[in-house]
Amino acid sequence: MSSEELAWRIRRHGIEMTHVSHGSHIASVLSAAEIVAVLYNEVMHVGPELVDDEERDRFILSKGHASAAVYAALAEKGFFPVEELVTQEQDGSRISGHISRNGLPGVEFSTGSLGHGLGVGAGLALAAKEDGAQHRVFVVLGDGECEEGSVWEAALFAHHYSLANLVATVDHNHMQAMGTCEEVASLAPLGDKWRAFGWHVQEVNGNDIGELRQAYAHLSQEQPNCIIAHTVKGKGISFMENQLLWHYHDPQGEEYERAVAELEAHRP
Repeated sequence: MSSEELAWRIRRHGIEMTHVSHGSHIASVLSAAEIVAVLYNEVMHVGPELVDDEERDRFILSKGHASAAVYAALAEKGFFPVEELVTQEQDGSRISGHISRNGLPGVEFSTGSLGHGLGVGAGLALAAKEDGAQHRVFVVLGDGECEEGSVWEAALFAHHYSLANLVATVDHNHMQAMGTCEEVASLAPLGDKWRAFGWHVQEVNGNDIGELRQAYAHLSQEQPNCIIAHTVKGKGISFMENQLLWHYHDPQGEEYERAVAELEAHRP
């Protein structure tokens, strides 16, 4: 399966999951689809046969509300049955609204409260470095999450210990729960902030698989890595793109039908 196809399936599953569960955050799932697809399909050393392998790469979705993107990728890569995805947020389901280990193979850490994932990732990366292990730690953050002080404490820590085995990707869709990042608390210049903390920074179009592929192929071997992935919130569904409503709204009725039709019309 190509990364383009996997990104499409992440979007299609995300629409279905939030439709059935009446769950939130579909726009965040859509913006991160290419990031998650490239990581799971081309970059990370992971797989259902490696869940207990000490040399597997570790992945943390710090923006845990976009859980459907990772659940969909895990299912499509064979970690658990695809049919289980539509049980999200149902009583007794292993698939929660915010990403949770909860017995699911392939999920390394439960998240939801923003600002925690990078610190955990930095700790895992330091442990791996001190053990002489070769695996890497990948963390995907939201841009609104970068307003959390704990993110910058972790960034300082990672630079101090030269954690080149740590790769942070910021899904920079320029929107958060209550408005645009610029309206709530401007992050600009975001790349310069990460550079000032001693990170190797690349800025790419995060909805372009080719640009993401190139960025992950050119990671620093000396500094912690940050990829700022400029994305579109709600990417792939015209009436959801850059619309704050879809941070919480779920697709029902005609909106659901329109979303499915748009995706089907643009399948790779």
